[in-house]
Amino acid sequence: MKITDAGIHPYPAGDSTVARMALEAAGLGFDSVVVIGDAAHRPPGIEVLRGAVIGASSVKEVLKRVRDPAVRRADIVYVDAGDISFNRAVVSVKEVNVVRSIHATRRNAFDHVAARTAAEQGVAVDISMAPIIHLRGTKRQRALQRYADILSLQRRYGFPLTISSDARSILGQRSVREIRGLCALFGMTGAEVTEAFSSVGRIVEPHRPVRVVE
Repeated sequence: MKITDAGIHPYPAGDSTVARMALEAAGLGFDSVVVIGDAAHRPPGIEVLRGAVIGASSVKEVLKRVRDPAVRRADIVYVDAGDISFNRAVVSVKEVNVVRSIHATRRNAFDHVAARTAAEQGVAVDISMAPIIHLRGTKRQRALQRYADILSLQRRYGFPLTISSDARSILGQRSVREIRGLCALFGMTGAEVTEAFSSVGRIVEPHRPVRVVE
């Protein structure tokens, strides 16, 4: 079972190189990272996967974007969450692996219908640490509530979760232990965090058997 940071943003989106952030992730306890954007340079000692993010206003646009060569080369395809009808539909698109930025949506934008479909299709919902780390006050509380709502749906319907630092520099990266503490703020147990860390591996290798670590 690999422990994966499901989203980092090296230079030019961030200010640190792929190699520097990958080595930092290894030192923080991760076995692999998903680089959003160009991951051509893959340093030894840690697995580096390529992620592509689709930001679209309609499912029709998502269907067009998944045919883009850059997206087709990606190991993991993310789509930014939208309103309730968009989210219900996008989890049925077979090329989509993960719905992200759920904290930025309205409450109930990802409802029981989307949750059931995501579970059936094996589509994950990403829990980004960036809002918890960088936001303050009401905005931070709203993000924590959205994650608590998603966790409640996940426990009922069983769709996968992924966890990403969404870091744009090594200063934004957090250790496995620190992330466990941050996830506890919205009620996620240690076993659930471990399971979420390993979801990227199961997306990349869907036939690998699931093993839960107590």
